[in-house]
Amino acid sequence: MLNEKKPLVLIGGGGHAGVLLDILLSQGRDILAVISPDNISARSVFACIPHFTQDKDINRFLPDSVRLVNGIGMMPGSSIRKNVTEKFLALGYEFETVISSEAFISPFAEIGSGVQILTKAVVQTGARIDEHSIINSGVIIEHDANISSYCHMAPNSTICGQATVASCVFVGANATVIQSIRIRQGAVVGAGVTLTVDLQEGDTAYPIRPYIQSRKLTESE
Repeated sequence: MLNEKKPLVLIGGGGHAGVLLDILLSQGRDILAVISPDNISARSVFACIPHFTQDKDINRFLPDSVRLVNGIGMMPGSSIRKNVTEKFLALGYEFETVISSEAFISPFAEIGSGVQILTKAVVQTGARIDEHSIINSGVIIEHDANISSYCHMAPNSTICGQATVASCVFVGANATVIQSIRIRQGAVVGAGVTLTVDLQEGDTAYPIRPYIQSRKLTESE
C-alpha cells in the first residue's frame, strides 16, 4: 500500500537529497537514516539524522518496514540514479513518492511511484508522470503531457500540452517544449532552449550561445 506512511531511508547526501529531506521534514515524515559516502556535515538539513556511508547499510532496514527515497540527482547521460533505483527494487524495496506541499497537482493527473515533485511545480489535468521521474522546482507540466520514467525536468522548465517525453530524458532549466512535440528516449534539451521540433533517441538540442562583446579598456580609463 503506497498510501501507507512508512519510515524513510534517504539515499544521497548532496543538494538534491537536501531539498527532498527539507520537504519531507516539513511534512513530518520519519527519516531513519541518510546513506551517503560523502561528508554531509556542511549541510545543516542533515543534522541529527543518522548517517551511514555504504549502500549495504540499507540492509539494516527490512524492505517491508521502510521506503527508500532516491536523493541522487540526474545529470544528462548519467544512469547512476536509475541503476541505484533498479538495484534496490530488485531487492524488494519500494521508493517513496515525494510531492512538495507547495506544488499543485491536478486530481486528474497520474503520478507514478517514486516520482519527486518539488516546490512550486504545476502538473495539470490529464498529465501523466511515470515512475521515478524528477519534476523540479517551478516546472510546469501542462494538460495531457506524458512524461515517461527516469526523466528530469530541471527548474522552471515547461512541457506544453500533449507533448510526449520518453524515458531517461533530461530537460534543462528554463527550457520550453511546445505543444505536441515528441522527445525520444535519452534525449537532452539544453537549458533555455525552446524546442519546436521532435527529438530522436539520444539527440541533444543545444541552446544558442549568447554573443558577448568584450571591450578592452584603454589606459585613460
